[in-house]
Amino acid sequence: MNLIKKSSIQLIIIILFISITACNGDDDDDEFGNWVESSIFDGDSRANAVSFTIGTNGYLVTGYDGDDYLSDTWEYNSEDDYWTKKADFPGIARSGAVGFSIDGKGYLGTGYDGEDELNDFWEYNPDTDSWTQKADFGGTARYGAIGFSLNNDGYIGTGYDGSEQKDFWKYNTTTDTWEQVVGFGGQKRKDASVFTIDNIAYIGLGIHNGSYEEDFYSFDGSIWTRLSDLDDDDDDDDDYEILLSSGVGFSINGKGYITTGVSGSITTESWEYTPSTDTWEELPAFEGSARQNASAFTFATSAYVLMGRSGSYYFDDVWEFRPDELENEDD
Repeated sequence: MNLIKKSSIQLIIIILFISITACNGDDDDDEFGNWVESSIFDGDSRANAVSFTIGTNGYLVTGYDGDDYLSDTWEYNSEDDYWTKKADFPGIARSGAVGFSIDGKGYLGTGYDGEDELNDFWEYNPDTDSWTQKADFGGTARYGAIGFSLNNDGYIGTGYDGSEQKDFWKYNTTTDTWEQVVGFGGQKRKDASVFTIDNIAYIGLGIHNGSYEEDFYSFDGSIWTRLSDLDDDDDDDDDYEILLSSGVGFSINGKGYITTGVSGSITTESWEYTPSTDTWEELPAFEGSARQNASAFTFATSAYVLMGRSGSYYFDDVWEFRPDELENEDD
């Protein structure tokens, strides 16, 4: 009987411990958001793939798997958490290209095929599951650039064409033409990061001549504005230093996020940017393995970080980031 009572007491203690731990975990999620592993990618593991979002679907195209440059196209259904293989990309298989979406269509350009830098440019129509070649990118052939869209125009800039670059070019979908935009005041770089909030692009990070770049800029399609450097040490209470290349950027609910990449070594560090105060806050780390050259999809209330590599190991996992609901209500 005493043994039964003792076992019962032990069971109650275990249940209470689990309940307290679960509650603490919920509190952490409320404060910082949460990483949740999603449906594993159906295709080959890879890094340096192109990703873009159209509606509630994400698209992953091209990349490098450690042996081969790839040209397959995959669609991720974020509502039901599954993958569908789509029409292969008909251009040269590549890695290190850029992509973005405009008005329900995806765009892909530049990259590296193992021998040459590339400057071709393509449009993907999800309604017909077809690719169409468009006017070549207006700048030099390159890889490690960044791409984004603002006000129904596409932009590609920075990157590596034999040396790091800092030029930016605008693509007009109506006329299928490129024009160079007003000069970017920042440093040359490759493997930078970008996210967009309310039709403003935020650009920084990356590497130039072997050193991490610390300047940070916003761009509204016509004007570049220099923001606080990424090594802000003006306020002892809010010191931070973000030195990173080959990371991934995305935005949700009016805030920008940077995660993973190379910071001396591959990392899982994650950062949140608030435009209204021009400040960064370090978040709990990305919960997958440390990696570089990952990809990202962004939807209305969550984002996904996927693929990437660690040395010669290539990933095929997918992680959903859900921001803190209480924080969003306060905002």
